[in-house]
Amino acid sequence: MIYLLGKYLHPNFEPFSFLRLVEYISARAIGAALTAIILTLALTPLVIRYLHRRGMVDQWRNTGVSSAFDKAGTPAMGGAIVAGCVLVSCLLWCNMSNLYLLAVLAGMVWFGGIGLVDDIAKTKARSGDGGMSETKKLLLQATFAAGLALFLASPWSPLPAGHAGAFYVPFVKAPLFASLWLYLPIVFFFVVVVGNAVNIADGMDGLAIVPSVFAIGVLGFFGYLLGNAIWARYLNYPFYPGTGELAVFASAFAGAGIGFLWFNAYPAQIFMGDTGSMAIGGSIAVLSVMLKQEALFLILGGLFVAEAATSQIQDKIGIRWLGRRIFMRAPLHHAMQHNGLAETKVVIRLWIVSGILALAALATLKLR
Repeated sequence: MIYLLGKYLHPNFEPFSFLRLVEYISARAIGAALTAIILTLALTPLVIRYLHRRGMVDQWRNTGVSSAFDKAGTPAMGGAIVAGCVLVSCLLWCNMSNLYLLAVLAGMVWFGGIGLVDDIAKTKARSGDGGMSETKKLLLQATFAAGLALFLASPWSPLPAGHAGAFYVPFVKAPLFASLWLYLPIVFFFVVVVGNAVNIADGMDGLAIVPSVFAIGVLGFFGYLLGNAIWARYLNYPFYPGTGELAVFASAFAGAGIGFLWFNAYPAQIFMGDTGSMAIGGSIAVLSVMLKQEALFLILGGLFVAEAATSQIQDKIGIRWLGRRIFMRAPLHHAMQHNGLAETKVVIRLWIVSGILALAALATLKLR
């Protein structure tokens, strides 16, 4: 709205010439971040009180860690605040006709919607195991992943001709291959897996939101560079006109994430729930796909990869196939806590790890 208003007013009315700033991605990114953080700080206390009154609180689930019981009764579904504030901020500051942006927002809303239904089901069942079945969740996630793959292969894809099937890996300038038949199955698998990765990491106060801000922030920076012809040429990256709009989305998310951390830090007054973790996972997945940085996620999202890997190895291979535990506790953050580390120390150390991985991901811009 502000973007469109500025585009109309500044060339036609001299007193509004200052609104020419909407032409600059950097100015709109700052505006989006400030809008999101103010909205989050203002609305979260109201949402906390509302969720308490409605009894929409976290349902305790036995994870083998005794401190988890102490958190029963904390309002859940706080991720709806993050997603909602990001959406409002984008409506104000973004070019809503940008297909890259619309794809990412669709991923955030779709996956967040799945998480919201799951959170509501858990609340109604009064059980942490009473949510949507894993099969239903995977089916809905797969539906979106298939739709995104078809969108990339369609004439409406915003990617330049010949780039839709390109698959890039870090440290290499040329694409590993450029075939839609090979690439689209990778997109399908990637979106489903990454869409769930943040959900597994969301197990301690403040743990998931900071690495998510790092990951989306780095991807937003990639979007800015790839959408700028001069920087893309200098760094030997393909030029994707329009991806700069994703930097505004990333700034909005960073603002909402910081605002949410104010209330989600230990001891948490509200949890993001599956609503937030899946909305974030969907956003990261679609951002990576639209920027052709799927393989970069192995570095950038290394913490999420480790969390998901330890959880799945424990559950699928250890308990289901071998009939015994492989790790004393899983996922990773619970294993660290089981070894005697305090929750706050686990969280801060994993924040540090995610920050280092974000810097490593940025280093791939030049180390190619």
